[in-house]
Amino acid sequence: MRLANKKAIVTGATGGIGEATAKLFLAEGAKVMLVGRSKAKLRETFERLGGGDALGMAVAEATDEAATKAAVAATVDRFGGLDILFANAGTEGDLKSITDLTTAEFQSVLMTNVVGVWLSMKCAVEALRKSGRGSIIATSSVAGAIGFANMSPYIASKHAVCGLVKTAALELGEANIRVNAVAPGPIDNRMMASLGVQLASEDAAAFREQVEQSVALKRYGTNEEVAHLALFLSSDESSYCTGGYYLVDGGYVAA
Repeated sequence: MRLANKKAIVTGATGGIGEATAKLFLAEGAKVMLVGRSKAKLRETFERLGGGDALGMAVAEATDEAATKAAVAATVDRFGGLDILFANAGTEGDLKSITDLTTAEFQSVLMTNVVGVWLSMKCAVEALRKSGRGSIIATSSVAGAIGFANMSPYIASKHAVCGLVKTAALELGEANIRVNAVAPGPIDNRMMASLGVQLASEDAAAFREQVEQSVALKRYGTNEEVAHLALFLSSDESSYCTGGYYLVDGGYVAA
């Protein structure tokens, strides 16, 4: 088992990528704390994953510092420490032109996608230091490398995640804590469906086909494919990887 006896936190655990990653971490021997903002959705996810002593759940909205600290404390109390943080909570927000966005709409996306990632890192560092080593993985996106029209808050937030990862890698390297970003491309989940509806409400199916033709592998990826990259970055197999930005995009950026 690649994560035997490791203790992990997965934020955004009720989303497709979060749940798939938690499931894979459990299968690889980790103990996992599911973190999300909805108690009801957390309970559903907890039950789908089979519950048990290796699984916990903590309610925390991404930008709530007190709740995020409490989630880390609950992980340490339940499992005896912390080795892995998958800072995965995020939102696509409303897709509008720069001139049509309100300040509140812009700030909402940045608060979840940037401040939320920073807070989870900040709150986890002490527990990771006590473990003597650790891995932080943040979910960025292909949007952390390129731009899209009508998506300025999301694009800005995912570029910012890459900056956070690089800075945290430099700050935490001496503590043997590695920090990396996963960068999904088009993934077959709720968020991508939302983008299709917002960008092409009249024909979301045609939008998907257009996107797939822009991908070298000519298909959407799966939540599980992202989870396997997160597993690699969490495991000792990536022991010399830090400060990196790892695409899981089927060749979308290359195309």
